[in-house]
Amino acid sequence: MAPPDDNYIHQQIGTLTAKVDMLIEATRRQEEKSDASRASVHRRVDEIVDRLAKVESTASAVQEDVSEMRPVTDDVKRWKLMGLGALGMIGIAGMALGVSFADALKRIALAIIGR
Repeated sequence: MAPPDDNYIHQQIGTLTAKVDMLIEATRRQEEKSDASRASVHRRVDEIVDRLAKVESTASAVQEDVSEMRPVTDDVKRWKLMGLGALGMIGIAGMALGVSFADALKRIALAIIGR
């Protein structure tokens, strides 16, 4: 067997070196893409965390407002019930007064007509 000539070996080493360089470059590009993707994900997660914090603070403010409104709402309901009760009593009293007034007019008319 004849020993391979040096040019062939150098050519093969050059080919291998080129392929290794291509693999290294491809790996570097993949890492850069991965870094950019991770940075984007981290940025979006940070935005979501900020938005969630704002939502939580808004929800707690709304909850405080609602707890402050509850006594006022209860008072308004109580006033409404008292007002309905008073209107009912005024209605009954007005009806009784109207019936009494109508009966009095009827008696006065009967007394004047003479029956």
